[in-house]
Amino acid sequence: MKRLWRATVNSRNGLIFAVRSEQAIREELVALLLALPAAWLIGATIMRRIELICAVALVLVVELLNTAIEKLADRLTTDHDPQIGRVKDMGSAAVGVTLLMAGAFWLFAIAERIGVI
Repeated sequence: MKRLWRATVNSRNGLIFAVRSEQAIREELVALLLALPAAWLIGATIMRRIELICAVALVLVVELLNTAIEKLADRLTTDHDPQIGRVKDMGSAAVGVTLLMAGAFWLFAIAERIGVI
């Protein structure tokens, strides 16, 4: 139980730090808060609503990982390093792909709701 408690505290601390230091994290938290009621309006079934919320939550998870990579890379060196730049670009690409996936889920759900598919 003690290890679980410490892990929970560490997770909370990491999220608080990310929210305070990264605009993208704040924006994605707002998107997640907006997705909660929107999913109930758009999702045709309970499962679809959960999928829509999880798609937005996944974007937040990938952004947190990308932020961690960037913070670690910046800690390693402040000099321009092409390889570190590529690593940061890959993290950013992961966020971009996740955003596209989430957008596709939402577009599919909207099309489903209005009867296009």
